[in-house]
Amino acid sequence: MDTKNGLLFSDEYQRSLKEQFCYADDDPKYGSRLFFENSGGSLRLKKAVEVKAAVEEFPDCPERVRGRGYELSHYVSDGTKEILEIVFGAKSGALITELSASQTMFHAVGTIMEGAGWGKNAVTSSLEHPSAHDAVEYYCEKTGREFRVVPANKTTGGIDPDEVMKYVDKDTVLLSIMAASNISGNIMDIKEIARRAKEINPDIYIVSDAVQHAPHAVIDVEDWGVDVANFAPYKFFGVRGCGFAYVSDRVAVMSHRKLTHKPANVWALGTPTPGNFAAMMAVIDYVCEIGKHFSDSTDRRALYVEGMHRIHLQERALLYRMLEGTNEVPGLRHIKNVEVYVDMEDLTYKDLIVAMGIKGIEYAECSQKYLEHGVTIFERLKSSPYSQRIVESLGLEGALRVSPLHCHGTDDIDRFLRITKEIAESV
Repeated sequence: MDTKNGLLFSDEYQRSLKEQFCYADDDPKYGSRLFFENSGGSLRLKKAVEVKAAVEEFPDCPERVRGRGYELSHYVSDGTKEILEIVFGAKSGALITELSASQTMFHAVGTIMEGAGWGKNAVTSSLEHPSAHDAVEYYCEKTGREFRVVPANKTTGGIDPDEVMKYVDKDTVLLSIMAASNISGNIMDIKEIARRAKEINPDIYIVSDAVQHAPHAVIDVEDWGVDVANFAPYKFFGVRGCGFAYVSDRVAVMSHRKLTHKPANVWALGTPTPGNFAAMMAVIDYVCEIGKHFSDSTDRRALYVEGMHRIHLQERALLYRMLEGTNEVPGLRHIKNVEVYVDMEDLTYKDLIVAMGIKGIEYAECSQKYLEHGVTIFERLKSSPYSQRIVESLGLEGALRVSPLHCHGTDDIDRFLRITKEIAESV
């Protein structure tokens, strides 16, 4: 079966998935809408929200060894195990949890940069989210190391392995490259980048911000060969107020902020929030159920991998339809006045994120026009501290970021295209 351009769920199955999300087609105050801004925070899985709320009702401490407290503790212990083994694909290592994924990144990078007693430089890329880019920059300045930045490929919107290797040498202590761009949607070849970097320096620490990639495809820290990876549940069908990061065994036992009498590989400070773990386990269950729909496996990681694979195929098919359209409605590549930035034919290197613009309309004004048509998207501008470096590295003034989710269907894409055509023709 040729899946180069994706593989759609059946209409019935797609609708059954959408029903499991809160307010997928409308907002209780603002009415009917298309929510195509999942890169800024995805649609919420109903079960994740419900279990978070249910667990939060109890005042019991999850560090107690009896009664309700003991029950709550299992959300933390079981959740930690599932996040590490099922989401990250880790066979060992430790989990960091903070109020945000950005904090986990700073925590892990800081531990490595301050704890490694060698190295004269650290490398990251111009496409990184500020939390990853700035963490490396901050700790380079703090530890007196050279800060190196790999430029983006302005054609593909990605980071080329060959280019990365120009910046890595035997004195590079840390290399941080994101798994996928939060503006271009380009998927980086982390496994190849890590492999080649370790050929230059076997002791190098590899870090990958997987926040944008996690809701779209499989993370496999063992296969990638990374020491750090993180994700944000609020961008992965879950809840706000927490971030999770994997750290490898050699990072886990480095000197870090911890309670003195806790084991060396424990990173939790204070009592973890059971509801956050419960909500993420609900997300894992959801993905595994998709896996069960297509597989007879009984292994949770295998089901999760299959579920994410099917999500990725569905989203690639939606991306192809958004770009090419149908006989009834033209795609973005074929609508007059519409520009698709860092576009590429081979969609196997893309997550479901489109960077675009409409000639003659400023980005913020265009986002407002979409909103007036019942479509939620967002503009990424040079004036934003979250976007300036990234859009400039791609040679852009800005971009409209369009990011549907796997639970959307072809009817949603077609509706978006019709609205886009109407807005573009109004110029």
